[in-house]
Amino acid sequence: MQHLQSALGVIAILAIALALSENRRAVPWRPVAIGLAVTFALALLMLKVPQVEVGFALITRAVDAIAAATRAGTSFVFGYVGGGDPPFAATAPRAEFILAFQALPVILVMSVLSSLLFYWRIMPPIVRGFSWALTRALDVGGAVGLSTAANIFVGQVEAPLFIRPYLAKLSRSEMFVVMTGGMAGIAGTVFVLYATILAPVIPEAAGHIVIASVLGAPAAILVSLIMVPDPKQHHTSGTLGEIGQSAESTMDAIVKGTTSGLELLLNIVAMLIVFVALVYLTNAILGLLPAVFGAPLTLQRVLGWIMAPVCWLIGVPWAQAVTAGGLMGIKTVLNELIAYLDLAALPPDALDPRSRLIMLYAMCGFANFGSLGIMIAGLATMCPEKRDEVISLGLKSIVSGTLTTCLLGAIVGVLTPGVG
Repeated sequence: MQHLQSALGVIAILAIALALSENRRAVPWRPVAIGLAVTFALALLMLKVPQVEVGFALITRAVDAIAAATRAGTSFVFGYVGGGDPPFAATAPRAEFILAFQALPVILVMSVLSSLLFYWRIMPPIVRGFSWALTRALDVGGAVGLSTAANIFVGQVEAPLFIRPYLAKLSRSEMFVVMTGGMAGIAGTVFVLYATILAPVIPEAAGHIVIASVLGAPAAILVSLIMVPDPKQHHTSGTLGEIGQSAESTMDAIVKGTTSGLELLLNIVAMLIVFVALVYLTNAILGLLPAVFGAPLTLQRVLGWIMAPVCWLIGVPWAQAVTAGGLMGIKTVLNELIAYLDLAALPPDALDPRSRLIMLYAMCGFANFGSLGIMIAGLATMCPEKRDEVISLGLKSIVSGTLTTCLLGAIVGVLTPGVG
């Protein structure tokens, strides 16, 4: 029954996208159907083929190595605060973990590694390969395929930089695909961070985050084509040349990667402080209201009630849907990092293993209001002539990005055995 529940979720998500479509008659159903088939096929291949477990193991080992290397750096700089041996007997082991000094610095290392991989020309052929596959399979323009493929590895602002010369030529539909791709994926700079956070509660979390990033590309395109189709079927060509080759040497790539990573790290630290404080204040205000069902109102409970039907549709049992809905609401209103932290902190019986896995996929994207501001600012700077169009598509891109990740969660629910 849980498989059928998730299958119903796939149909419901596509129906919601169609209901929100700007022009239902112009929806190109052939690319949409191919996109859905490709997403299912990739999910089946990555989740069910035994040989892929070897790849999962390698990814997990790579994540562990990067985390260990980061810990070596933080313990050298910050001592026991950064993960080194404490000079005293710890009476509360969990209190030794300090997020800002032990987990978040991995962003610096990933930023440098990303910069090096692009400078050494290792990453561009991979991005080009994904772009070629998306363009051929889903009949989208080269520029759109390139940006969506880049979103597998980089964030919602960095990916459009690959097609900056073509942004002014994009149709409304193509611009929406670019924006949805940014909302439906995460950046490689936070990949290891999220994998490290979720590893204790979800086996092979790193591999699943990689799968979510790859599946997000065709899924984002198919949802976008439903919600904002192009009656004229405009295709903007684009190729990956030397765009993104900003470093002049290996050392320059390291320096620039460190600088950009530091900016991201500080932004995340500040964002966490502010958002957690806002949640606390909101809960304090809601706590002044009468208790509901024997417990005080909280933001998590309110969002849980709102998002519970969506979480049930993608395969979470109804008894766990309010808890999952709270996570989904936090992810949408605040961001996925706080939602993942909350997921990792849940009691073991709050969500079963299948539900945790579904939620990993359903929350693996930047579709939130903070990211929308970042995306609008970035695209408006890169292409001022498209500013009004980007703003008009902004809220819709949050919806499309959320629908895309929920679609992935439902597909994983179809392919993952139920419990009990």
